[in-house]
Amino acid sequence: MKVTILKTAQEIGRTAGEMFVQTVLAKPDAVLGLATGATPLPTYDYMANACKEGRVSFKDVSTFNLDEYCDLPKSHKNSYFTFMTENLFSKIDVNSANVHFLDGNAPDAEAESRRYAAEIERAGGIDIQFLGIGRNGHIAFNEPSDKFTNDAFKVQLTESTIEANSMYFDDVPMPRFAMTMGVGSIMRAKKIVLVATGKSKAEAVFAMIKGDIDPHCPASILKAHPDCTVLLDEDAASLL
Repeated sequence: MKVTILKTAQEIGRTAGEMFVQTVLAKPDAVLGLATGATPLPTYDYMANACKEGRVSFKDVSTFNLDEYCDLPKSHKNSYFTFMTENLFSKIDVNSANVHFLDGNAPDAEAESRRYAAEIERAGGIDIQFLGIGRNGHIAFNEPSDKFTNDAFKVQLTESTIEANSMYFDDVPMPRFAMTMGVGSIMRAKKIVLVATGKSKAEAVFAMIKGDIDPHCPASILKAHPDCTVLLDEDAASLL
C-alpha cells in the first residue's frame, strides 16, 4: 500500500485523475472500476477535462460501478446511474453500451451477482478501481462484518451509512438496501486507488493503515493488495 498525503481535494483529484488517464493511454480498451459520492468528483472533473482537451479518449473503455441502490428507479435523481451520467459519462466519449451497473431492482440478487461477475470476467477484469472509504471503514457498501465478502450481494445499509446519505433524498425515503460489489471482487482489480478527504475519515484511515487486517474495518484488506495507492489530504491523515 502506497500512501501519499496532498494538500487539497483538487490536488488529489488531479493525481487520481491522471492515474486513470495514464491507464487508458496505455490501454485504450481499459476496464475502469468507478465509485460514487462527493469524493470522486474532482477526479471525474479531471478526467472529463482531459477528454475535452483531446489528451485522452474513453471511447473504447468499459466501466463497472461498485454499487447501486435497491428499490429505486434507475432514472431517479439519486440513483448511482444518474450520478455517473451527470458527473462523468455525459462529459466524456464513453460508449454507453460499455457502461455497466448492478441492477438494484433485480428480482434475484444471487443471479444478479453471478451476471455481474461474468460481465467483469468477459471484459478481462478491472484494470483500475476507484474507491472511497466510509467513516466506519466500509468500501463500496461492504459494511463492518465478521468476515470479508466475495462477489456482489444485496446488503442492508447500516444506520451510519443511511445517516450520511439521507440528506440527498428529499422526495422519497432513502433506500434501506443496495447491491454492491463484494470485497473479493474489489481485490481482483489489477490496481486500486483509494481517496479520502476530511477529518471525518481520519479514524477510518487510521484503522485501515495502522490496524490489523480485520473485516470489522473492510478497507483494511487493501493492505494485502499488490498495487494499492491511497491518496489523503492532511485532515484525513491527521491521526497517522
